[in-house]
Amino acid sequence: MKVPRRRLLLVTLALATLALATLAATPLTAVGGGDDGQDRHGVRGGGTSLVAGGTGAPSYVPVMTKFAFNWAGGTGRFECLALAPSAAAGTAGSGNFDTNAMYVTGTITSAEIKGNAAILKGTSVVTGIGAGANRAFTLTVTPGGPGATLVLVVSGMTFNEIVIDGEIAF
Repeated sequence: MKVPRRRLLLVTLALATLALATLAATPLTAVGGGDDGQDRHGVRGGGTSLVAGGTGAPSYVPVMTKFAFNWAGGTGRFECLALAPSAAAGTAGSGNFDTNAMYVTGTITSAEIKGNAAILKGTSVVTGIGAGANRAFTLTVTPGGPGATLVLVVSGMTFNEIVIDGEIAF
């Protein structure tokens, strides 16, 4: 059976066009892989939060934090600066968060999304309250803006925080 050259050429062009269209429509993330499904879009956040109950009983000094974290592609960082007012409650300046009470800076080594929460784990250096090097931490976050939550466990302490400015996304 002899196939005319013109028909053979048209079939070849059609197959080549189909192959190129398929390749162009394939997402690049599917080609390289490397994603284990745990952090498909990453986990990130930053903003300001208040520690629920502040320092706790008996004084309940308010504590404000500035936090930032990012996890993507199997790597990440976490920063959290806790500030408290230097002036006593009810006195001038008691609303100024001007004292560095604690600073946590670390590397996130794993992330897992469970329902409406992301659990980030890693090691950190802590200054101020709970000071020390190579301190394991766990940060559990919920997505959203004001009202989203963070729970930081580090140096044997647990801090329940509520976002008042900023956003957490995953």
